[in-house]
Amino acid sequence: MTVSNGCDRLLDQPEVLAGKRYGLLAHSPSVTADHRHLHLSLKASAAGPPTAIFGPEHGYYAVEQDMIASCGEQDPLTGIPIVSLYGDSVDSLRPDPQAFAGLDLLLIDLQDVGARYYTYAATAVWAAEVAIAAGVEVWVLDRPNPLGGDVIEGDLLRPGYTSFVGAFHTPVRHGLTLGELMQLEANRRGWDSAGLKIWTMEGWQRTMTWAETGLTWFAPSPNMPTVDTAFIYPGGCLIEATSVSEGRGTTRPFQLVGAPGIDALALARTLEGRELPGVVFLPTYFRPQFQKHAGRVCAGVQVEVTNPQRFQAYRCGLELLVTLHNQFPESFGWRQAPYEFVGDQPAIDLLTGGPEVRQALERREDLSDWIDSWRASEQAFRDERQDFLLYS
Repeated sequence: MTVSNGCDRLLDQPEVLAGKRYGLLAHSPSVTADHRHLHLSLKASAAGPPTAIFGPEHGYYAVEQDMIASCGEQDPLTGIPIVSLYGDSVDSLRPDPQAFAGLDLLLIDLQDVGARYYTYAATAVWAAEVAIAAGVEVWVLDRPNPLGGDVIEGDLLRPGYTSFVGAFHTPVRHGLTLGELMQLEANRRGWDSAGLKIWTMEGWQRTMTWAETGLTWFAPSPNMPTVDTAFIYPGGCLIEATSVSEGRGTTRPFQLVGAPGIDALALARTLEGRELPGVVFLPTYFRPQFQKHAGRVCAGVQVEVTNPQRFQAYRCGLELLVTLHNQFPESFGWRQAPYEFVGDQPAIDLLTGGPEVRQALERREDLSDWIDSWRASEQAFRDERQDFLLYS
């Protein structure tokens, strides 16, 4: 059975949009069951075209690399104006209330990947917050969490470490769909509940793999080409906070990790000795075509998930950090440049939600006690989210 996304349920009754001036926050994976862009399907329906289109990081068609400003433009397929919600400053991440002037409704259809630092959820919540405050109703067209809806992994975000890559007080893997996360944040932020509506999916269950949904994977960002990448990302993204390549500039981002000067075989052997479930590490070599170590041969590992149900993505990323930091100090360093508009806190602290990981590694301390402390955080979040789950 193929899951029916929220956008398809809306298109089954487009008359509900008749007479409404609406905006659409979406991107290239906002595709209908018949593999058409949502804004084109809406235009061809009784709903008529959106008045304005809003695009998240990477641009509406996901053509920009990470941390590249996307300017406002016109949609080449329809001529509708596109308002970018990812520019060259932190202020660009929240729309100006005037962007919603004359609108009755904001539709949100974004494919999230279920990791705290993937930025589309922050864009959705922040845009909805501005819209509701401006008297504009918000409808979220829900899509599956590709990591499933059951597994929760990681510590909660610490106060003082909120950023675009850490917008929510959740574990790294939260197990929520975007619609569920929006409901949770609406409650936390005290929104008028009448201003938010979730168009739920039909047929999705929390334990489903992506293959079981029957849906086609459309890359939501340039470095999320496959659903396998999404499974690695909750841990693989941590490498962004270092001088080691996370595989950007190759066809296997986040699956490849390495740098010049690393002993690939020694790295693989050490990681295999960690006995992490559901994953193997192949010694390998690669040459990024852009970003870190562009044009140079990097030695490292290819991360291969063998059992997604057992794979602990965040734990895997932390083990990579520990091994690279301790075993290859000449190739490892922390990112020094600003990260997602934040320059006064280390990128690794923003991603892990606090200073514990960085400080422990710099003191050569073991992370096992900190990892064990996740259990209380994970259970606390599991209890909190219970009232906002939309799917069995």
